[in-house]
Amino acid sequence: MAVAAAVATLVRGPALAFVYPLSALAAFALGAVDLHALLGGGEWVARLPIGLPGVGLHLRLDALSAFFGIVINGGVLAASVYGMGLDRAKELTPRVEPLFPLFAAAMNLVLIADDAYAFLFSWELMSLASWALVVARHTDPESRRAGYLYLIMAAIGTSALLFAFGGLAGPAGGYGFDTIRAHPPGPLVAALVLAAGLVGCGSKGGLIPLHAWLPLAHPAAPSHVSALMSGVMTKVAIYGFVRIAFDLLGPPAWWWALPPIVLGAVTAVLGLLYAVFDRDLKRVLAYSTIENVGVIFVALGLALAFRANGQEAAAAVAMAAALLHVLNHSWFKSLLFLGAGAVLHATGRRDLEGLGGLIHRMPRTAAFFLVGALAISALPPLNGFVSEWLLFQAVIAAPALPQAALHFASPAIGAMLALAAALAAACFVRVYGIAFLGRPRSVEAARAHEVPMAQQIAMGGLALLCIAGGLFGSVLAAMIAPVLRDLVDSVLPNSGSGPTAFSLIAFDPERSIYDAPVIAFFVAIASLTTLLVVHRLSARRTRLGPAWDCGFPDPSPATQYTASSFAQPLRRVYGAVVFAARETVVMPAPGDARPAQFSVVLVDYAWRVLYAAPSRAVLRLSERLNALQFLSIRRYLVLMFAALVILLSIAVVAI
Repeated sequence: MAVAAAVATLVRGPALAFVYPLSALAAFALGAVDLHALLGGGEWVARLPIGLPGVGLHLRLDALSAFFGIVINGGVLAASVYGMGLDRAKELTPRVEPLFPLFAAAMNLVLIADDAYAFLFSWELMSLASWALVVARHTDPESRRAGYLYLIMAAIGTSALLFAFGGLAGPAGGYGFDTIRAHPPGPLVAALVLAAGLVGCGSKGGLIPLHAWLPLAHPAAPSHVSALMSGVMTKVAIYGFVRIAFDLLGPPAWWWALPPIVLGAVTAVLGLLYAVFDRDLKRVLAYSTIENVGVIFVALGLALAFRANGQEAAAAVAMAAALLHVLNHSWFKSLLFLGAGAVLHATGRRDLEGLGGLIHRMPRTAAFFLVGALAISALPPLNGFVSEWLLFQAVIAAPALPQAALHFASPAIGAMLALAAALAAACFVRVYGIAFLGRPRSVEAARAHEVPMAQQIAMGGLALLCIAGGLFGSVLAAMIAPVLRDLVDSVLPNSGSGPTAFSLIAFDPERSIYDAPVIAFFVAIASLTTLLVVHRLSARRTRLGPAWDCGFPDPSPATQYTASSFAQPLRRVYGAVVFAARETVVMPAPGDARPAQFSVVLVDYAWRVLYAAPSRAVLRLSERLNALQFLSIRRYLVLMFAALVILLSIAVVAI
């Protein structure tokens, strides 16, 4: 017992102190290798004598794997630096730190897998490692519930991918990706494989209606793990779909584009409606991830449609939008989750109604979070605008598609994406305004403090990437040229043909050009001019007056706008239709000292129909079948005989 206690103390103490520094070094090294491979370093191929008998384990690092490797290892590096600032006495646990590098390694293994066995093994290892991180706080009922649902959804996704790779391998069982590319499946099998791939990858990415696990698991996990799951692991799901649909299935048919476009557009709008109505900070960010995954799938669907119709230039624009949004989302969503972790660390609260005024107590975190909020709202000149601008360029070109279904659907898709962009801005105005502005709504918020320097460095680095990615989006577009060439046989026009060296061009300089540095310069000049004019024209003496009190003279923080009141207009417009929202107000009679009560009820139809109802049906069926374990021996023999007769009858009919 004494030896076990000493080992546990060693694992909990000095050994765990090296997990995050070593993870950061490994992520930096792997990211450098991926960057070298992406910029023309060539492919890396290996075959190991393990795995399936006679097949082995095939590994390959190509341009697509290298790009997603940069995404993954960038997120791992930021999360590792953030982890260095965790309190070793309170926040380092042997249930999190040993699994953190395993999770990161599993995601990297998925990218370099070059056969079905290696891919599925790495995928399942990634799922199990992330599940163990979700249930790290196993004493919390919320974590246990999130882990249980996540495990079920992960099993469903892996089963779908197993079916997909079985169809790709065909009767001959060619599980190597080179063999699959040389023998693409027929139209019917390809349709089934595409559907299974969409289910398997969509369940991991959070496509509606396969999203149920995500808003539970991401808030339950530690914040730096949430940043990896939301900002990075969902991109592994995107990689899986791209690898199957654009690489292994062969030349696409035009109708392959319809499922990802429709599901992506619906996911984008509903994900943000969920986010606007929720009050939990980390759950709001998780729902926002669902929206961004939907945006990426819309771009991938458009790329499939353009590629099937031989419109390579438009396919390059759509694919560039998808890939750049993958990269940009990994940056600003990781930043926002790390910022939410800083808020949780400083206040112990995730409920927006208990925050407020944090900009005065956590100024650096507030500044970094503001950059992430502006970036995810797709405001120029930050990086979120670059990828969404390219996506809208692809949507504008979609009416040129010859198929009527795609031709007439493109305006509706554009309108849904525009609605999603507007809802994103409203969502993060609400989040930032309620959490960081105003006055503290709780004692914990009033006593908040800035987080350790390592965590500030992690958030600051991601904030700088969001700014640099917006200003130099054309450089990022040039970097992904090898991936575009491999997937859609085309690239974006050379940025040097624009008015400046940093002009991003979608089709041609005359009709589709975006120059972020120029826009940033004019925004800065306009802001400084406005500031100068206001200061020149206003009175020099500072004037004091009563603050606007919304008609309530009581200076209590309770008279401020709340998260619920901010969302009320949107809830009344969209919530009544989508979620059957009902508002109930209980107002006591005059003279009654009881407080008034306000409640909102939202109905999640996707959860009710696809998850709650089947689970209740399975429970009722299992209760009925439970009686089988109490039968007598004679009745068991009768059942076995009846089953044998039925099976023989089926065999005779089949013959």
